[in-house]
Amino acid sequence: MDRAQQLSEFLKARRGRLRPEDAGAGTFGGQRRVPGLRREELAMLAGVSVDYYTRLEQGRARNVSTDVLDAVARALRLDADERAHLHNLAKPRTSRKRPSRPQQVPAELRQALDALSAAPAYIIGRRLDVLAWNELARLLVADFPVLPAAERNMARLVFLDPASHTLYPDWETKARDTVANLRFDAGRHPDDPLLASLVGELSLHSPDFRRLWADHNVRGKTRGRKRFAHPQLGELALDYIAMRAPDDPDMTMMIYSAPTNSDAATSLNLLTTLTAPKQQTSKNAR
Repeated sequence: MDRAQQLSEFLKARRGRLRPEDAGAGTFGGQRRVPGLRREELAMLAGVSVDYYTRLEQGRARNVSTDVLDAVARALRLDADERAHLHNLAKPRTSRKRPSRPQQVPAELRQALDALSAAPAYIIGRRLDVLAWNELARLLVADFPVLPAAERNMARLVFLDPASHTLYPDWETKARDTVANLRFDAGRHPDDPLLASLVGELSLHSPDFRRLWADHNVRGKTRGRKRFAHPQLGELALDYIAMRAPDDPDMTMMIYSAPTNSDAATSLNLLTTLTAPKQQTSKNAR
C-alpha cells in the first residue's frame, strides 16, 4: 500500500496496455520485447523529459505539477477515474488520512434508506464496508444482520464467500468492478492501515483477488446494470446508481431498480412479499 509503489505500478500497468498505434505514436518502430509503450515514447507524447518521466514512474518525482500529470494522463489515454487516481497518488494531501473512529451514517441518509421500500439499497463506506441496508437489500444481496461486523464488506463477500459465485452470474465482472472500486479507494487514502490489512487478507486467501489487484484497474462507483440469481425468484437484471453523500465522499448509497413493467420489476415486487412483517432496516447497521 506504499503510495510511491502504487504510483509506479499504476503507471507501468497503464503504459503497458498501450500500443504505439493506439497512442498516436505510429512512427515509433523497432523490435519490442514487451507490449506497450517505452518510457521514452510516453515521455515524448507527454512533452516531458525521459529522465523526469522515469523519476515520476519510479515514484521519485517531487512536487509534480497538475499540468504534467494531465499531460501524462492524456498520453496514457486515462479515463476520468484513472486520471483522478493518478492525481491522488502523485499529489496526496495529509487531510486524506483516515480518521480512527468508525463512520457514522447520518440520520438523513438512514431516513432516505428506510423510505426506499420498493428498491434494494445499502450504504457503502470506506473500504467497501456495508454500513446500512434496507430489507430488500438483505433479501437480495446478503443477510447482513447475521454477519459479524467485519464481514459486512462487499470485497470480502465477493472473494471469500463461495455463495457470491451463485448470486452473481457475471461473477468475473462483479469481481473486477469490486477490485477497481477498492483500488480507487486506495488511491484516495493510501495511508489507511485497515485498507492495507484488508488487501493483505484478500490477497492471501483469494488467487482471483491477487490476479485482479495486479491489473491496477480503477473505477469509482457510478451506475450500470447487474444480474442477480435469487434462490426463489431466479435471475433478474437490475439497474443500479451510486449516490454519494454530499458531506462525505467516502459514503455512497447504492440503489437498485428495474424498468417499469419489466420481468425484473415483477421479481422485485415479489421480493417485497418476502419481507418480514416487522422489517429490519438500516437500524441494524453497525
